[in-house]
Amino acid sequence: MSSPSPAAPDPDPSASGTLRGILFMTGSAMTVSVMHVLVRYVSAEVHPLEIAFFRNLTALIVLLPLLLRQNRSGWKSTRPGLQAARGIIGSAAMLTWFYSLYLLPVADATALSFTAVILTSLGAVLFLKERMGPRRWIAIAIGLAGTLIILRPGAQEVSLGSVMVLVSTVLWSCSLLIVKTLSRTDSSVTIVFYSAVYFTPLSLIPALYVWQGPTLEQTALMVVIGVLASIAHLGMAQAFKEADATVVMPLDFTRLIWAAGVGYFVFGEFPDLWTWIGGAVIVASAVYITYRESAAKPAVTVTDAAARDRIAQ
Repeated sequence: MSSPSPAAPDPDPSASGTLRGILFMTGSAMTVSVMHVLVRYVSAEVHPLEIAFFRNLTALIVLLPLLLRQNRSGWKSTRPGLQAARGIIGSAAMLTWFYSLYLLPVADATALSFTAVILTSLGAVLFLKERMGPRRWIAIAIGLAGTLIILRPGAQEVSLGSVMVLVSTVLWSCSLLIVKTLSRTDSSVTIVFYSAVYFTPLSLIPALYVWQGPTLEQTALMVVIGVLASIAHLGMAQAFKEADATVVMPLDFTRLIWAAGVGYFVFGEFPDLWTWIGGAVIVASAVYITYRESAAKPAVTVTDAAARDRIAQ
């Protein structure tokens, strides 16, 4: 087995580096929210599985020149089987996520999706045998309580859209755990390369079953979705290079605000009070988990894994 890839350089400790990190992360959160609203808009006429394929194909075309400029040795994984498993699970997570955006207001879906950090932290303890102190256990319990506040099972019927978000979030968490494991031996370039290799053909297979020839306008909008996804990914990656995770990661949760604002402007949809309360509880829990993991300084944190896997969203 080859030696682990060298650690990424420390973020710029200067005030200017921190400011750049904040701006990049804020821009990434805004961009991905606009992209999700656009997915919901296009899904009124095009099946979300077809949209997911075009998103992956466009992102592959956008990112391919960047990958080609990297050292080709980074294309070889020390664990190809695990890369394949991550590709399958990540593709399923994306497909269910895009379908949930068709069924559910974007802000509601976004609020529930924040549980990915919480579930990944829990999975790291259960499956990767990582140690967790009582305070992080409490944070996880609080985050899961926030999910129940949004869903309110028993007080209202849990919709299919909410179920699809939760299924997608569980799958994303499994994908993040695999990325967390792969990061010990494979470089970020390798992980991104295999994302591009697997996600596009794997999303084409289900898309063929619902395929309809898109119009020129629909094709253009789906290309824009892929471009926005790539921009958001690159922005987040740059944010983590510029500043510490504890500074920039909380800004990713502003996606709820962006999604609510853009969703209201486009669809007239605005989250109810319970979504805001539950979302705030989940965000607080996820931010605390991020802080505790960064303070512990493990080799690869859940936050690091989330940043590297963000290309799939």
